[in-house]
Amino acid sequence: MTMKDLKGVVHSDPEIMGGTPVFVGTRVPLQNLIDALEGGESIEDFLTSFPSVKRSQAIAVIEAGQLKMLETVGPAHSH
Repeated sequence: MTMKDLKGVVHSDPEIMGGTPVFVGTRVPLQNLIDALEGGESIEDFLTSFPSVKRSQAIAVIEAGQLKMLETVGPAHSH
């Protein structure tokens, strides 16, 4: 997954949190969502904790991660 895949959802700017990828329009690092989900929290819990993050942004990140995972474990491509 590249930052380009999530244009308008997540961005990295040296002026914001030292370049840490954050949700657009917030100072909430993408890693916070990953940590919350890995810790067993629901998306609802995450959105309650970080109300500046839009539901659509969180869903886009999860879907992009899912697509990347499917690409990684998908059928081997012969060359």
